[in-house]
Amino acid sequence: MEQKKDTIAQWSESAPYWEKHRAVVREMFGPVSEALIEDAQIGRGQTVLDVAMGPGEPALTLADVVGPAGRVVGTDAVAEMVEAARREAVRRGLKNTSFETAVGEKLPFADGTFDAAVSRFGVMFFPSPVGGVREILRVLKPGGRIAMAVWHFAERNPFFTAVTSVLDKFIPPTPPEPDAPDAFRFAKPGALLEVFESAGVKGGSERLLKFSIKAKASPEEFWTLRSELSESMRSKLARLSEAQLAQLKREVVQGIRGYSTGEGVSFPAEVLVVSGEKA
Repeated sequence: MEQKKDTIAQWSESAPYWEKHRAVVREMFGPVSEALIEDAQIGRGQTVLDVAMGPGEPALTLADVVGPAGRVVGTDAVAEMVEAARREAVRRGLKNTSFETAVGEKLPFADGTFDAAVSRFGVMFFPSPVGGVREILRVLKPGGRIAMAVWHFAERNPFFTAVTSVLDKFIPPTPPEPDAPDAFRFAKPGALLEVFESAGVKGGSERLLKFSIKAKASPEEFWTLRSELSESMRSKLARLSEAQLAQLKREVVQGIRGYSTGEGVSFPAEVLVVSGEKA
């Protein structure tokens, strides 16, 4: 039986595709970045940490928010993602950013370094979510804010199901083990809030963010984007015959057309944003 690849290896293989689709991904998840900025109370002149930033978001967006007097540090466990973030910062001429390869549970920073910390769709892949949140608290200043975003239930997010509902007919899914790293690990309201409380976050709160995932892409282009960003999906597609792959694509594209607009595609989406502060 084929051995399952670990999480870092999967994301390493996906890094070039995330860099390729950087502009579209930034547009799609911009509302989530804005919610994190609001809930972490990030403003001009602050020093901010972005954990599990992928190829640089929302860290690069935060650089504009904190301004020249502030600083943003981004981390990711995948070195290829960190290099992608550095390339984009150089391309934009940003002088107030830096990036480090590090796991969330072991950050290479001194105690009390940051005014605020955020993580967008990262904590669900932490080997130890409680340990990761505790480590982020360690590097926050007293009273510093922490905010994280995780997906609500899959059935509330057709961005996923428009593809997976079709793919599952060709390759039946294997349910993840309880508390295993997975995109919907903290989809249940209160689950991540419980992690915050266990880690010692003060005044934790949770809110449901409803927004639209918008991309200036045709249904065919969106299918390409979705199939390239996910290593697990690429692995499954590689197991299909040419005829099966063609049939799957036809069905997926037909389903995506239901979310087409005059300017691309737009999917209703739901995310949980959990925030609090260091005591």
